[in-house]
Amino acid sequence: MKIISEKPVTMAYVRKELENIKKRDKELSFRSGKTEEYLNQFADKNSKELQDKLTNLDIPRLKEEHIVKIVDIRPINEKDLKGILSNYPMTITNDNLKKIIQAIKE
Repeated sequence: MKIISEKPVTMAYVRKELENIKKRDKELSFRSGKTEEYLNQFADKNSKELQDKLTNLDIPRLKEEHIVKIVDIRPINEKDLKGILSNYPMTITNDNLKKIIQAIKE
């Protein structure tokens, strides 16, 4: 096997792809079934809208992988958001953190 490209995707996107596979194959494998159960509990259906909002904010240094992580976790305040982004070697201003939280609350 050879990896052609890598692209971060949201949990909602994975759930949608699993639904397509389920329609095609009529049944999911054991691991895919467990993944589907998890995603049905935790994935939000409106994640594409939020992902577009965060992308349109044009925040410097905020990449697609960061946006996907924010969309999946949906922090409720700046402290939680800082905790998520602390895993990445980047800094974001407090004003931009507030913009992101405001977009999530909408």
